[in-house]
Amino acid sequence: MNKRFLQRQLGYFLGLCLCLGSCISSKELVLYQKETGGNDSMALVDRYIPTIKPGDVLSVQVSSLSPEASALFNPYAAISMAERAGGPQQISQTSPLQYTPGYLVDEKGQIELPLIGSQKVQGLSNAQAAAQIKQKLLDYLKEPTVNVRNLNFQISVSGEVARPSLFSIPNEQISLPAALGLAGDITIYGRRDNVLVIREENGQRTFNQVDLTKRDIFKSPYYYLRPNDIVYVEPGKARVANADRTYQVLPIILSALSFIAIIVSRI
Repeated sequence: MNKRFLQRQLGYFLGLCLCLGSCISSKELVLYQKETGGNDSMALVDRYIPTIKPGDVLSVQVSSLSPEASALFNPYAAISMAERAGGPQQISQTSPLQYTPGYLVDEKGQIELPLIGSQKVQGLSNAQAAAQIKQKLLDYLKEPTVNVRNLNFQISVSGEVARPSLFSIPNEQISLPAALGLAGDITIYGRRDNVLVIREENGQRTFNQVDLTKRDIFKSPYYYLRPNDIVYVEPGKARVANADRTYQVLPIILSALSFIAIIVSRI
């Protein structure tokens, strides 16, 4: 018995352990599969237009023919400009404890603006809220323009993805595949046929399973995500099997390595 023989036997042993890993069918990894006799086109679903609700933080940017007068209605403008100094705003990872400057929608669905006072914005889209505020500003500004955005449009992606995280969505429009792309896509061990979308709607938290291997996803009400949606990718059987096998085989490998090391040291 010599060192080369022992090294060769160890290589065979480790190779055998690796071969015990579960195989994954390529069909399980393919997204948007075509059903037999199905069409290669389908009607587009209506885009999701978010409405304002209590707890939202709104950015209200006002401009007019008089920049000096408009500045009174933009108390958060200096903070926003400082945040954008590094470049254009992009979809980014964020922290749930991060402070976002803006107008907080209170429990009554109102925000408090300079001079014009409380404005009921609950249930309105951003465009509708901007039009309402613009109408109030006509008493103070000449030809005002108003832009309203939701600053806390966030989604969470977790489970079998490359980079699970909480993401802020500045353009308030994102699809489920795009959200998974932000998280680095589903790993090879993730179940593409059982992605869970957890959503708060109508006073309830709903748990909705989505099959990304079928083209029906493009017609699903969960194709476009909403604020505070949670996306969870379930691990597949291969991940569970590999985890169990690791715990079973690792002690054997360590014992074998220790035994071989002892023999080699005595040669």
